[in-house]
Amino acid sequence: MHLKELHSVPDHISPLRLQEYGVGIFQRISTKSALKKAIKRALVLVDGVVATTATIINGGEKIVYLYPSENKIKTRLILSLDVVYEDTFLAVINKPAGILVSGNGFKTVANALPQNLNKSSANDAVTPQPVHRLDYATTGLLLVGKTKSVITKLNQLFEYKKITKEYYAVTIGKMENNGTIEIEIDNKPAKSSFEVLETVVSERFSFLNLVKLSPHTGRRHQLRKHLLAKGNPILGDATYFLDGLQLKGKGLYLHARSLHFQHPITEEEMHIKSDLPKKFTKLFTRNNKF
Repeated sequence: MHLKELHSVPDHISPLRLQEYGVGIFQRISTKSALKKAIKRALVLVDGVVATTATIINGGEKIVYLYPSENKIKTRLILSLDVVYEDTFLAVINKPAGILVSGNGFKTVANALPQNLNKSSANDAVTPQPVHRLDYATTGLLLVGKTKSVITKLNQLFEYKKITKEYYAVTIGKMENNGTIEIEIDNKPAKSSFEVLETVVSERFSFLNLVKLSPHTGRRHQLRKHLLAKGNPILGDATYFLDGLQLKGKGLYLHARSLHFQHPITEEEMHIKSDLPKKFTKLFTRNNKF
């Protein structure tokens, strides 16, 4: 008798072979060789069809692993996270690219938090929980609550727009120095501000810009959609791009750089900032400015 373990692939990912994408998505398959063995035994289905090692994952698929009922979970997710700030109430981690913040998969930031953070000493301590999301391909600062009351208060701060987030991106094409984009997303108002910090000439893309971005609303994929609509898509975006200007294999050049909020317990003003990924700074000359 077989039981099922299900994984839902995010809608917008760069195409990958199942053999590469599937490592770490199931609790019972922890290595590439174990995944390959399960595929060869016809135990992995993609959208109801038996998968092969050549199956390509494009986004949006449902992947099922059929395992024997006596197969007990013997593995736990091992994923080291960069902890930028931590106290007994909350933490901020630097999310890597290519991983979901949370969801029904095994390999998520949420599942890795308990092994990377200290257990809270507060009376209402809970399993650490992210209080907002970053896209699968986006890197940068992710705010985490460690107690029930703090998670509630952080959610309220987001709801009342009391948490300021700042992103950095590399965009394609000539841009004015600064401005505001107000274009509806999913029939809802959406507003983003931008400031160009540096521009370099590019043989392939004409111009590349290091841009500071401030979202004033929180629509899904807001910054990526707004920049595409403006004609300056983010470098490496596999979903929102202009024909002939898609960079493959380098990931999305979008990084959540800073967070500013009032600590819900200590009331201290928190200004937390992360370094830009090296792939950003090596494109521009005045690295020390950023």
